[in-house]
Amino acid sequence: MALDAHLATLEQRHSALDAQIHSANTSPGTRESDIKEMKRRKLHLKDEIERLRLKQ
Repeated sequence: MALDAHLATLEQRHSALDAQIHSANTSPGTRESDIKEMKRRKLHLKDEIERLRLKQ
């Protein structure tokens, strides 16, 4: 059950980053490097989620 809770937390963080990226893309003045960093973190979360799902 702990794995399910951890996956849910990672998925929430992934969704939150997706919303932040969308907001940053529509906001003038957001640095491209900041957006790239958010995308990198989002991809890392996605990879971690997939890795954990394969363990189930």
